[in-house]
Amino acid sequence: MKIEPYVLQGLFLIEPRRFGDNRGFFAETWSRRILKDAGIDIDFVQDNHSLSRQTGTVRGLHFQSPPHEQAKLVRCGRGRLFDVAVDLRRGSPTYGRWAGVELSAENGRQLLVPSGFGHGFVTREPDTEIVYKCSDYYAPECDGGIRWNDPDIGVHWGLSEAAGISDKDTRAPLLADFDTPFTWEDGK
Repeated sequence: MKIEPYVLQGLFLIEPRRFGDNRGFFAETWSRRILKDAGIDIDFVQDNHSLSRQTGTVRGLHFQSPPHEQAKLVRCGRGRLFDVAVDLRRGSPTYGRWAGVELSAENGRQLLVPSGFGHGFVTREPDTEIVYKCSDYYAPECDGGIRWNDPDIGVHWGLSEAAGISDKDTRAPLLADFDTPFTWEDGK
């Protein structure tokens, strides 16, 4: 498994090794031991799986606030998507900056998004599935978000408008109006 820091401090791009033949492939997509040996010690407690039927569906930018903040290990189970993380940690040198990476069933890449980041994605193919691990259970009282098309963040989603977006995501606050519950401490 290849594990590399990715663009913003705290993000990691993970590329599981695939073993394939004419039948397909096998890949170990998560190993507590391998991640811990790489200095990443996260206890994942929940797996989520989402299907987006239309190309251009945007979901995000979501987070859970303390005391139920979540780190996420994100991968694409089917199709192709552009995955995005936004640094929401007060005091971080990269506060308000974003990073994105294409995840697909074909490339097998994963993005490790630590707590303190907003997370979202846009689908690049119909019937795209995203599968991700979370470090805490869903807590509706801690559910939050930042507007997906906030001009101050300036995510390059690669589309002129979203094909599908929830009312909740459309009404999410802008970064300028957001009082972040996250703090950047000791480079984390």
